[in-house]
Amino acid sequence: MTWTAPAITRPAGSLAAGERTLLTGLLAWHRSTLLHKCAGLTGEQLAERTVPPSDLSLLGLIRHMAKVERIWFRERFAGQDLPRLYSTEDNKNADFDEADPARAAAYYACLLEEQRLADEVLAGASLDDTFTIDGEPYSLRFVHLHLIGEYARHNGHADLLRERVDGVTGG
Repeated sequence: MTWTAPAITRPAGSLAAGERTLLTGLLAWHRSTLLHKCAGLTGEQLAERTVPPSDLSLLGLIRHMAKVERIWFRERFAGQDLPRLYSTEDNKNADFDEADPARAAAYYACLLEEQRLADEVLAGASLDDTFTIDGEPYSLRFVHLHLIGEYARHNGHADLLRERVDGVTGG
């Protein structure tokens, strides 16, 4: 049987809550929006590069966002020593270049797991908590804003990719 990305219900969230609730709610909404854009598609459809000459695909976006979640929340913020997902020294663009449609279910599960593990790391943290990269301090607040922006940008890409795959628009 061919794997198909499942339907997703996006969280409603609050529009007037405190900062922490707003940031985590908006991040959750953007996370689920990417998955919503993939719902109902097979691995082969998710892997289609439908907007040439771009190498973007929905499956590549799934892989890319799993990597981004891991890097920012677990490696950088939590300081966990983890192997990088997908990209290598030889191929920084492997997120997209090496997206195998036969492994779509595993990539999808990996993104969900990285999101879950990120949420575990964040559970006891303050938005004011910081970490340092190359001598520059970064706050968890910044990381939330950065990830929201990253998902928002790629959700726009996902809109175009999905429309080219099967004509589905909006949402």
